Amino acid sequence: MNPDSQAPVFGLIVIGDEILSGRRADKHLGKVVELLGARGQQLAWAETIGDDPARITATLRRAFASGDAVFSTGGIGATPDDHTRQCAAAALGVPLALHPEARRLILQRLESVARTEGLPWEPERADNVHRLNMGVFPVGAEIIPNPYNQIPGFSCTGPTGGRIHFVPGFPVMAWPMIEWVLDQVYRLRPQLAHWVERSIIVFGAGEAVLTPVMVRVEAAHPRVKVFSLPSVDHPTWGRHIDLGVKGPPEAVGPAYADLLAWLAPFGLRYGPELTRP
Repeated sequence: MNPDSQAPVFGLIVIGDEILSGRRADKHLGKVVELLGARGQQLAWAETIGDDPARITATLRRAFASGDAVFSTGGIGATPDDHTRQCAAAALGVPLALHPEARRLILQRLESVARTEGLPWEPERADNVHRLNMGVFPVGAEIIPNPYNQIPGFSCTGPTGGRIHFVPGFPVMAWPMIEWVLDQVYRLRPQLAHWVERSIIVFGAGEAVLTPVMVRVEAAHPRVKVFSLPSVDHPTWGRHIDLGVKGPPEAVGPAYADLLAWLAPFGLRYGPELTRP
C-alpha cells in the first residue's frame, strides 16, 4: 500500500558481487526504507544482484517495464567490474553517449582536485580522459547531482513509464542523491507522523484463528494494512504474535479500536500495546 495514491510505487535494486559474497553488508535497504518512511511512503520491493551483465540487464528491463520508481545502487563507475551504465542502455535499447553536463561536472571536479594537490591541470591526460566514462549514460538520461564529489548519477525512463535512478554504491554519495530525487523529482518532503503503526502483543493464539479478524479490519478500513508478526523466542514475551494496523494516523485509530473490539470475544491474553511512528 502506498499511503499517498499520487506517489509512485518504489523499488530498490542493489548491485554488487561484494554484497552477495558477504565482503560488504548492504546498508541501502534500511536507509531507503527510512527515507521513504519519513516522507509517508513505503518500499514495495527490493532485489540484490551480482555483477553479471545479463542478469543486471534483465533486472533493469523488468524494472523499466514495471512502471515503478526504482533506485539502483552500484556499478556506475568506470572500472571493468562496473556494468550498470551499459546494462541500462541495453535494457532500454538505446546507445550510450557522454552526457554534456556530466562531462562538465567531471572535468570541473578533476581540475579542482589537481589544483588542490598542486598538480598541473591536464585534461587530455589518459587517466583524465578515462574518467569521463563515468559520464557516459544511456541517451536521454537526466543528471542526479552528487554533493559529495560532483560525479553525477543519472535517471532514465522506460517506454511504459518505469523510472530508474542510478546512484553509486557508496552510502556517503548514494543517500543524499536518493534524498534529492525524492525531494526534487517526486516532491516528497519529510512529514511528521504521516504513517504510524499500532499493535498489541497477543499470547496463546495462532495466526489462523486471528485471520478472520484481520480480514474484517482491512475490509472495514481500506486505508490501513493489518500485520501479524509471530515470534517463538522473544527474550521478554516468549511465544507471541505482534498484531496491529499501520497507515495514516487518522485512519489507524478507528481501525485499531475495531481490531481490539473484534478480538474481545476470543478471550485472549494480551501483552503491551505498541505505537511506532
